[in-house]
Amino acid sequence: MIFYLTFNEAPSGIFSSQVIDVVKFLDHDLKTEIRLLAFISLRGFLENKRKIKQQLPNSIVLPMFPKMKNWKKNKFVLNLFFLKYKPKTIIARSVMATKLAFELKSKVKIVYDGRGAIEAEWHEYKVVTDQQLLNNIHAYEKEVILNSDFRISVSNVLLQFWKETFSYNSLKHVIIPCTLNSDFEKIQISTGEILEKRKEIGINVNDIVFVYSGMVAGWQSFEMIFSFIQPILKNSSSTKIVFFSPSDAGIEKLQKLFPGQVIRKHLSPDLVSKYLLLGDYGLLIREQSTTNKVASPVKFAEYLASGLKVIISENLGDYTQLSKEKGWGYIYNEFNEAAVKPHLNTKLQISAEAVRLFSKQTYKLQYQQLISV
Repeated sequence: MIFYLTFNEAPSGIFSSQVIDVVKFLDHDLKTEIRLLAFISLRGFLENKRKIKQQLPNSIVLPMFPKMKNWKKNKFVLNLFFLKYKPKTIIARSVMATKLAFELKSKVKIVYDGRGAIEAEWHEYKVVTDQQLLNNIHAYEKEVILNSDFRISVSNVLLQFWKETFSYNSLKHVIIPCTLNSDFEKIQISTGEILEKRKEIGINVNDIVFVYSGMVAGWQSFEMIFSFIQPILKNSSSTKIVFFSPSDAGIEKLQKLFPGQVIRKHLSPDLVSKYLLLGDYGLLIREQSTTNKVASPVKFAEYLASGLKVIISENLGDYTQLSKEKGWGYIYNEFNEAAVKPHLNTKLQISAEAVRLFSKQTYKLQYQQLISV
């Protein structure tokens, strides 16, 4: 039995693709006895529990003790479920989940699922404001990286960051980027599908369409996106940008400047794969922070699987270099508006390559390594 442990993560598109889909893959494809054990906030607990169990009925969803700084007080409840199910391994997603697993003080193997540079992310983007946690996060991150029995890194750049920052020198790790969920692995791109979705939201067949998918959070660097897209929209009324995002003041500002050219449509996670294919280019423009330099944004894989070329910033995890090598897009400050609009054959080729590279099946050996710890 394996527990996949998460702490203070609410259901979302990322949670669906990077947690629930991983558990399903380990269960179904690798025949692993595994249970998701998720500690989530009391705020909206019943609704969020319903959302998680709707996707993964056998998951264990528990209310966390109020306030993240009280993380250690959840160990009693975790221990009860540990004694009941007796897992041999716990895969813990990010630093705080791993720290909680360490509190068991039992003979259980712990795999640190490293999603990024957590100390940097907390400080750079005010993810956490509690001073006690901010004072301790460097020590916590160092401890889980050095003392876990095995590790997952989402990028080669993150692994190098561990070596340079925390003197990590073990070989007990695998690199598994943020992979596609099953919806994108089964995506069907055709002229008919593209035209149907364009017509639905008021885009012409010959329009050049830029797409942005997801939240406009701090590390998404909206000001850089604004500076990039504003002159492009100004130069041609047949250029459009579609935000598949919640409402945001920055998007509204852009809509007022370019009415008819800026469209926003908020999608549920299960619909994203059905709409991204209407675009020509996907925007992945982020500032040069440590958080972004070690990242593995799943939207890179999702854009490509949808047949989009990616407009990407420099030094974005492993993906800027990969994009250059594969010819999958453009560095954002080198993009030429005269670039040829991707044809259907190009879209199909990019999609097929991306699905092969970012399918969970591609990392089957890596997953087998970590579950056999």
